[in-house]
Amino acid sequence: MECISVFDMLKIGVGPSSSHTLGPWRAAEAFLKEISEQNKIQEVKKVVVDLYGSLSLTGKGHATDYAVMLGLSGTDPEYIPVDDIQNIIEHIQLNKQLHFNQSHWIDFDPELDVVFNREFLDYHANGLKFTAYFDQGKYESIFYSIGGGFITKGDEQENKEVTCDFPYLFNTSEELLNFCKTSGLSISELMRENERTIRTDDEIDAELMRVWNTMLECIYIGCHTEGILPGGLNVRRRAYDLHEKLKSDLPYENPWEWIQAIRKTKIAFRQIFKWVSCYALAVNEVNASLGRVVTAPTNGSAGVIPAVLMYYLTIDNHKAGEKEIKQFLMVAGVIGSIFKKGATISAAMGGCQAEIGVSSAMAAAALCELLGGTPEQVTIAAEIAMEHHLGLTCDPIGGLVQIPCIERNTMGAIKAINAAELALDTDPFDVKVPLDKVVDTMWETAKDMNNKYKETSEGGLAVTVNVADC
Repeated sequence: MECISVFDMLKIGVGPSSSHTLGPWRAAEAFLKEISEQNKIQEVKKVVVDLYGSLSLTGKGHATDYAVMLGLSGTDPEYIPVDDIQNIIEHIQLNKQLHFNQSHWIDFDPELDVVFNREFLDYHANGLKFTAYFDQGKYESIFYSIGGGFITKGDEQENKEVTCDFPYLFNTSEELLNFCKTSGLSISELMRENERTIRTDDEIDAELMRVWNTMLECIYIGCHTEGILPGGLNVRRRAYDLHEKLKSDLPYENPWEWIQAIRKTKIAFRQIFKWVSCYALAVNEVNASLGRVVTAPTNGSAGVIPAVLMYYLTIDNHKAGEKEIKQFLMVAGVIGSIFKKGATISAAMGGCQAEIGVSSAMAAAALCELLGGTPEQVTIAAEIAMEHHLGLTCDPIGGLVQIPCIERNTMGAIKAINAAELALDTDPFDVKVPLDKVVDTMWETAKDMNNKYKETSEGGLAVTVNVADC
């Protein structure tokens, strides 16, 4: 039984993709660790990276080649200044040299040493192999990016029994609800008890607020940045224009003052939809620009959870603050972990239902608890949100996390709010489809789905829409 922390589901990193950028970056770091444990860092003369399956088919659009180069350079996606990314990449491309683990320079030609193989490895759709060459011999290591920034070697049993100190171990929502019933705890309270085995309360609170502040900063940057997104599709940023139409004339100088200004803005019914959409668009436009975002549970779906939480803070409850923010994030992480354990959060394995669908379920559940929902109603909210994303394909045009990905975050956020409201007016006794059944259905749908609709850019809009026309 996996012990998944809230902070495993809500990771701070760099866009545009958790499975295609963050995962390969983490795999490169893990490869460096393996070489270091052999005391051979200084002996490395050359490195070649082979990308397989979805990482190969859409890797260029997802900056997978950038990610492995940055990882091999010894940088960390959580802390690297985003302004440094382009400088590092341009230096490698221009000089054909890479600062391996920030230890020594090695020859590295991105055009030759990052190999895009179209074939798939058996274990997972997102495979990559690192090969380090020494004066004598070489060392190879294969990794798989399994979604949400998680990586595995493939020879590990992901569902093996894990020994940990979590007092409440659960794989399903039924098990979770049983714990809530016997303990009398809400879902957020129960998960805090688990997190306390890893961190102190002060550390939990600080980390939750660091996650939220990263989300808020991302929304703020997106709403105040105009122009064209990189990648060649010439997609115009829309959050800036939408924000200009919605905002009031009240002054502000930082994100928290901005929240107060929005709270004082007159918001009618139509404006609610526009504000929520604006928040979601802002996050995913930053994500598409290799900006810093929170993987929630993936980068492609990073806008849903912050948009719904921002909706609660700016529109639904003007008195809400840190207490509600931490509660929201805690519940979201719990629901995300259930989907990861029972199905997938990788679009390369399950299509976009595994990303936008899961993020919408996470946000719906979290909002439902803030609105006073019982644990049963919280899981109902998650079920409703996912049920109406079942079968959603992943078909990014040009392999870029832009079309239709950015707009899908707005739809996932709106559905989450509606699902939470529906759940609040639902008697659990009358429910016909429990959350665990929809998790199972999502996984069965994922396995039945044609591979061309699983983040390969070989079907759907990616084929129907000519990139040249963009």
